[in-house]
Amino acid sequence: MNGLETFDARLNALIVNLSPTTRREMARTIAKRLRATQQQNIKRQQAPDGTSFKPRKAPARKKKGWIKREMFAKLRTAKYMKAKGTADDAVVEFTGNVQRMARVHHYGLRDRPARGGKEVRYEVRPLFGLLEKDLVIIDEIILQNFKE
Repeated sequence: MNGLETFDARLNALIVNLSPTTRREMARTIAKRLRATQQQNIKRQQAPDGTSFKPRKAPARKKKGWIKREMFAKLRTAKYMKAKGTADDAVVEFTGNVQRMARVHHYGLRDRPARGGKEVRYEVRPLFGLLEKDLVIIDEIILQNFKE
């Protein structure tokens, strides 16, 4: 026991005492802040731990004057990356058909890039993850709700 278990238990007891509306708002705020940090990581082409994504195998320039967009440019938009908060949890997730693509890249699975194409093994490119700075953000939001 490192002492955090007792702190965590007391914090959970305090959170349970909040009204469901307050907990939902707090969870929604946490989810939005976490989505913003994850979007910044994807924009910088970095895994949550700070390491760079492995580059594409295909060249970024096919024809003269035509350059491919950076990886996951559309994936990080609010249309595909949703932040939800309920009274019990805060969730950041990909929606719709992009969930499958995100899972393939996150875990480095095999997939067909085009219909009828041959199967390709993708590099591991972690899109989501929590670090110490994210936990600090969560703690600040929780403490802010107790001050009010």
